[in-house]
Amino acid sequence: MTLTGLAIKRPTLVVVLFSILGILGFFSYRQLQYELLPKMSTPYVTITTVYSGASPEEIESTVTKPVEEAVSAIEKISAINSSSREGVSLVTIEFANNADIDLALQDVQRKINESSDRLPDGIKTPVVSRFAIDELPVLRLGATSNLSDTEFYLLLKNQIKPALSNISGVGQVGIQGGREREIRVNIDLERLESLGMTVGDLLDAVRKANLDFPTGSVDAGDRKYVVRLAGKFTSLDELRNLVVRDTAQGGAVYLQDVAEVQDTFREIRTISRINGRNAVGILIVKQNDANTVEVSRLVRDKLTRLEQLYRAQGLKFDIAQDASTFTLDAVTAVQHDLFLAVFLVALVMLLFLHSLRNSVIVMVSIPTSLVTTFIGMYLFGFSLNLMTLLALSLVVGVLVDDSIVVLENIYRHLERGEAPRDAALNGRNEIGFTALAITLVDVVVFLPLSLISGLVGDILREFSVVMVVSTLVSLFVSFTVTPLLASRFSKVERLDSGTPGGHIALSFERGYNTARDWYLWLLEWSLANPKKVVAISSILLISSFALVFSGRIGGEFIEVSDRGDFSVMLELEPGTSIDETNRFVRQVERKLQVYPEVDKIMVTVGTSNEGFLGQSSDHVAELNVRLMPKEQRRRSTDAVMQLIRRDLAGVPGLKASINPIGIFGTANETPVTVIVSGPERDRVDRVARALEDSLRTIPGTADVRLSSQVGTPEMRVEIDREQMAAFGLSMADVGSIMRVAYDGDDSGKYRENGEEYDIRLLLDERYRQQTEGLSDISFRASHGDLVRLGQFSRIEQGRGYALLQRRNRNDAVWVKAQLVGRPVGEVGRDVERVISNLKRKGIMPPSVTHVYEADLKRQGESNTSLLYAFLVAIMFVYLIMVALYDSWIWPGVVMFSIPLAIIGALWALALSGKSLSIFTILGIIMLIGLVGKNAILLVDFINKFRSEGMEMSAAIIESGRERLRPILMTTFTIVFGLVPIALSGSSGSEWKSGLAIALIGGLSSSMFLTLLVIPVVYVWFDRIRQRMMDLPSYLKRRFVRNSSQG
Repeated sequence: MTLTGLAIKRPTLVVVLFSILGILGFFSYRQLQYELLPKMSTPYVTITTVYSGASPEEIESTVTKPVEEAVSAIEKISAINSSSREGVSLVTIEFANNADIDLALQDVQRKINESSDRLPDGIKTPVVSRFAIDELPVLRLGATSNLSDTEFYLLLKNQIKPALSNISGVGQVGIQGGREREIRVNIDLERLESLGMTVGDLLDAVRKANLDFPTGSVDAGDRKYVVRLAGKFTSLDELRNLVVRDTAQGGAVYLQDVAEVQDTFREIRTISRINGRNAVGILIVKQNDANTVEVSRLVRDKLTRLEQLYRAQGLKFDIAQDASTFTLDAVTAVQHDLFLAVFLVALVMLLFLHSLRNSVIVMVSIPTSLVTTFIGMYLFGFSLNLMTLLALSLVVGVLVDDSIVVLENIYRHLERGEAPRDAALNGRNEIGFTALAITLVDVVVFLPLSLISGLVGDILREFSVVMVVSTLVSLFVSFTVTPLLASRFSKVERLDSGTPGGHIALSFERGYNTARDWYLWLLEWSLANPKKVVAISSILLISSFALVFSGRIGGEFIEVSDRGDFSVMLELEPGTSIDETNRFVRQVERKLQVYPEVDKIMVTVGTSNEGFLGQSSDHVAELNVRLMPKEQRRRSTDAVMQLIRRDLAGVPGLKASINPIGIFGTANETPVTVIVSGPERDRVDRVARALEDSLRTIPGTADVRLSSQVGTPEMRVEIDREQMAAFGLSMADVGSIMRVAYDGDDSGKYRENGEEYDIRLLLDERYRQQTEGLSDISFRASHGDLVRLGQFSRIEQGRGYALLQRRNRNDAVWVKAQLVGRPVGEVGRDVERVISNLKRKGIMPPSVTHVYEADLKRQGESNTSLLYAFLVAIMFVYLIMVALYDSWIWPGVVMFSIPLAIIGALWALALSGKSLSIFTILGIIMLIGLVGKNAILLVDFINKFRSEGMEMSAAIIESGRERLRPILMTTFTIVFGLVPIALSGSSGSEWKSGLAIALIGGLSSSMFLTLLVIPVVYVWFDRIRQRMMDLPSYLKRRFVRNSSQG
């Protein structure tokens, strides 16, 4: 007994089976989490090493290069990038896509441990970590209160931060800004040296006096006491009255005699504001495996409770950015598209079938397939993200295909007078092979997509699997539920013009019959004029490819979405104080607040992000801007950014970079990034600056800049090592004392009311604000006398780099640019031309090389991967049909429908202004399976009629007559199901609309051309087949003739 026969005979079995699947699907759906994108596997490991006070040059030579050398021998490394800033080294290792990142992380940690003896003393332990895109701020918010600065900072540090950190899914809570209490010991250098003391002597005295010391225990018979020396300072007067030296006259020198003890705040390094109001910034970063929407909801609930708990302190939180908002908007929009697609598909069904009951029979396949798909999504560990929901929306029209084909054939048997159960069984058995073929063709297309590695694979894999699962389920439904319902409820409908529905149906049928007659006439003409048909099709195909090569259709990795968030990176002249930077930033804030679209502006002065990382410096700032919701503003995010870019362009002394929030949630990666590298830094810098100037001339580029930055003005102390050694001093002695003098030492702690505060010992501000006194810093020589820095050094003023970068152990500079109004593919071609010109003119010598990063690199990689997937999908479709038809000829006929679809897809993209991105190319790949259905239906029935003895031309005409309706139905259901996605203007619509437009264009052109071209190709292939079959007899006759003549 066949599966269909079992379903018809035992309906309760089918009902029970799908009831179980429905219940499991419902509970599986409840377990699925909301995310914007599928999980991304990032093959990056970072090594961060802090070496306080060291210059970028020193960091590079003593930390970065040894770390690079240590890890360079690890297997499966694609690239090693490094950056050296003041006090910080960052080495980023990019591994191959097939590398085991967990194992790689262990290898890197082992190599770093083994090389620790080659790193300088005074560094903090290198931190090895795996970089994850998911570990980016979910929420950015500002906190305010009516407490004093010290009390407010303690509240945030001791109460708010722990409360937020304990929320499930929160990985890290960062505080930006605020005033933290500090006990500062300002050294009077002249007074200190007049008493024969050095900065080092004073530091030793304070350190030795500020200790808690465990000294053992006392066993007093039946009781044992722990003895502890309580030596920590407990009051500021105690610190001020610390004896730091005895005089020769028997007196004492107190700390207050040589320094001023201040109860003050740490120096301001970061200033935060939100909408012009001073605030302390708080960043919430989720854990790698946590759900963005859930973490955001829990944090918001916690913030509300904290505001109520600390109402007396006036605690308020103002959320500037929330990553979950766009996620929910995008996901909700796709769900809306899905329901609208179901409604439109239902209308198409009703229009073609003229029967509510038959339409319902077909539409049942949608919920049963979708609900069952949720089970697969849960088992595979998928989430409800943009890609999986997009797959469910796109598949709505596909899900009814099998049921349409089966039901339409069942209906033909009913019209012949067969009993409903016989018609259901016979109709399904007759068309079952065709239904299986068109479903397998659909499914096999997604197999190569699911096997793509890297970032493109991460984005498309869940989409592909969901499409496969839902399509296979729909095939199962068409073999069970559809014939079961048809055997019980389907009947031949008699149209009555007296009813409104009947009148519409009869009018539709008259229109359909007219269209069918026109089609049959065109089909007969095509069979009579095959060369003209092929010539017209070839011209259309060539013209569509010309749209790509002429630049009418651009290329990019992923379209930029109008998500209403962007960042403004500001940079002033290095050496600018944080107060001056803050004054400048306030001017920029006022310019931005004029725009009616701007909702929130969160400012962070003293910190600016670069890529996925950040830098801290007094002369930089970052403004995170959130616009009003999309439906409440007239201008797009890109338009507002353009206006702001124009307003800031004329501000003297200001470098501004305006970056939209990308698909990965970061606003700081430019789409055009070229890494210039070579063995000589001066030569690399010259080439990078020449490339920077050339990029500015390319239309569509903006905010062109170099990653290498001129550093803060510096005073370089050149040491005479021989003279220094003669005084019994080492470089470490000199460096440590100078660091204390000008940066301060905060290793000492002061306790009060259970809290612990830093004691920072450094020169008084008047010494740190002048350059002349640097050579007067004193050191104690080995013979006990004091020597000044000027006695064994010379001091030069200069300016170095603020950032030094390397790639694959060569000096490197990143050249970056934003794009305005042009896709990255078009600009990329211009960049190639510019670089070729630099090489031709000798400006870029052979020793200097370049590679692309960001979207330029990703677009090239994605195009290569998707091209392979396209070719493999074609091969798989052909092989599947060869196996099903047991023929190498007829599958070749079906394959001709693919170029016919490409014609419409490319013209649709050109007319709609869309580019070739991973989403639009995905749509073209999907067409391989979708458009093959129509050709399969035609070829299958031509062969069927010919096997019944019909002449070929008559068989083709009759096949066109019989299959026109199901071909129109299957195509229109998919097209109308795609219309809501193509026309959507909601969040994230830029990413998905291009895919839908490509599908609509390809399906439309293929539907029309397939009905005419495939019959012509069928005739040609049949002639080839006949000649191949006649070839053995022909060769035999020739052989016999030659033998007889011989």
